[in-house]
Amino acid sequence: MIMPRGQPLLLPVNPVFIAVTLVLGLAFNMLPLGAQVWIPDVLMVLLLFWCVHQPLRMGMGVAFVLGLCCDVYQSAWLGQHALAYTVLAYGAGAMQRRLLWFSVGSQALQILPLLLLVHTLQLALRMLAGGIFPGLMGLAAPLLEAALWPLASWVLLAPQRRPPDRDQSRPL
Repeated sequence: MIMPRGQPLLLPVNPVFIAVTLVLGLAFNMLPLGAQVWIPDVLMVLLLFWCVHQPLRMGMGVAFVLGLCCDVYQSAWLGQHALAYTVLAYGAGAMQRRLLWFSVGSQALQILPLLLLVHTLQLALRMLAGGIFPGLMGLAAPLLEAALWPLASWVLLAPQRRPPDRDQSRPL
């Protein structure tokens, strides 16, 4: 793959690091923060990030399992989060190659429609199950998740930006 101009090559990501970040995101979603609909879904941002940056390691199967974990914890309609996270992983895979050519700010603007779609899907499933409409504050969550994208990119790519070990026999 041809790298965009000015971007350094990244070291390979450790699969344990991916798993730890997803478990931490799941734990953050399980915090008892109340029933505010504007709170961003951190697991969704992490899942989207890893589906874009590591599509061979992260896919719809992992998204489905994490969604089932969220459904069981929240006593939600079984499959609500699983379907939403699977649609998110599919959308991330579809836009992955194009998305990596843009700056982080542009990436945040381009993932916003995908996040809005996923939250709309979750809202529609919740309404079908007999839930009440949360109001327009539900639009704040995808906006906050898109605003978290630059921070997630900076933090999660930091271990891969380590300088490689210097080798005396190579000029690099």
